[in-house]
Amino acid sequence: MTTLSATTVAALDQAGLDADAVERLLRAELAEDIGAGDLTSNATVPDEATLDCAYVSRADGVAAGLPVLAAVADLALPDGRLTTLVADGDVLHPGTVLARVEGSARQILALERTSLNLLGHLCGIASQTRRWVDAVAGTGARIRDTRKTLPLLRDLQKYAVRCGGGVNHRHGLHDAVLIKDNHVAAAGGVGAALDAVHAAGLAPDVVVQVEVDSLDQLDQALAHGATQVLIDNFDLADAAEAVRRVRARAPRVLVEASGGLTLDRAAAVAATGVDFLAVGALTHSVVVLDIGLDAPA
Repeated sequence: MTTLSATTVAALDQAGLDADAVERLLRAELAEDIGAGDLTSNATVPDEATLDCAYVSRADGVAAGLPVLAAVADLALPDGRLTTLVADGDVLHPGTVLARVEGSARQILALERTSLNLLGHLCGIASQTRRWVDAVAGTGARIRDTRKTLPLLRDLQKYAVRCGGGVNHRHGLHDAVLIKDNHVAAAGGVGAALDAVHAAGLAPDVVVQVEVDSLDQLDQALAHGATQVLIDNFDLADAAEAVRRVRARAPRVLVEASGGLTLDRAAAVAATGVDFLAVGALTHSVVVLDIGLDAPA
């Protein structure tokens, strides 16, 4: 049972995050940093000292993580107050104040690094995602994430992708079928792998996606009942041909492009007519957004 405030729980729920899971994660992260106590602050800061600080963006970007920041404050600043001043998905500029925090100086200094690490990381993911979303605007293609996430941070990272305007692929191995090249090799071919999935008796609403690396494999996938195809490392001409074949033979099948995608090629790939661009870099190569916790001089 969570000990977070009702307001924070509601904000996490609206963000699609489980409050109990977030609290467990944050308690572990705070314990990792604080340990048995903050030696520096306990030695230098009077017990009765207070601070009024601002979380300030030092770069252009997109906000993500405000409900998580509120949860950190609930846990580590029990007698203080956090006031959020932007919403997830808002555009940030240098000098934008995301939130203000008031209360015990020792408590604020103890939560500073954990809160900034999380906030900067999540805003970085949202900012990167928004750049990709903007790059394919008007094409109808959507930007989708992958499972290339940090262990135990997947829920938060995928939430940050949503804040940036992207959409989520499967959460884990348990909630969708994705037949990749090694599965194909082990099963004896694209058709054999798909036939085995259909024979496994999975629920009818389970997404069945298969990765193909040639137009011949695409034809096999369509013939054996894939509901989504992942065209991997196709050049633009073959990607357009893949979309044409899918639309002609199985118009409900969704097409996702992956492999070697870069931001400067995103619009051209999207223009082939694919439904999704799979971008692992949204989470595996993100640069944190520079955010500071500034106290009055």
